[in-house]
Amino acid sequence: VNPKRCGHLDGKEVVPTDLMVRRIAAAVNERRDENFIICARTDAAGIHGIDEAIERAKAYAGAGADMIFTEALYTEEDFEKFRAAVDIPLLANMTEFGKTKLLSAQQIQELGYNAVIWPVSTFRVAMGATEEFLRDLQTDGLQSEEWLERMQHRSRLYELVRYEEYNDFDQSVFTYSQDTYKPTF
Repeated sequence: VNPKRCGHLDGKEVVPTDLMVRRIAAAVNERRDENFIICARTDAAGIHGIDEAIERAKAYAGAGADMIFTEALYTEEDFEKFRAAVDIPLLANMTEFGKTKLLSAQQIQELGYNAVIWPVSTFRVAMGATEEFLRDLQTDGLQSEEWLERMQHRSRLYELVRYEEYNDFDQSVFTYSQDTYKPTF
């Protein structure tokens, strides 16, 4: 239901199965690209139990969903039971500090799942380091050598964002010197 809550939080609610089936059928009907995957999510396991979540997933598959996002399953046994009952691709969520026991990508694959997400893992790592850095900066008033060694170097950032290519493009459109202003359009 709206507003939607994280699948790992308490107090969630889900819409009736028939409403979700109608939503999925509408999405399938409007799909214009055969490569566009319709992934139907179910939070029902945490509210109504694994059996209802499986029944919902089967209904979603029947409505044309290409994949099921099985949210907030608790144990490997839950993952196994879901896989045994649902015959379309399944997606697992390995978010930290949630309801699901964390499993490795290999374990998830061995359980028969087709995809896995770590939705906020990199953000949590980045924010943890940011908090630590800001505490040290407040205390020391500068970036220590230790922090410089832990930082991504400017050259690596530029490589990742393909800075040279963007800079070449920018230069082809506009030069930055006021003396040589030459728009090329």
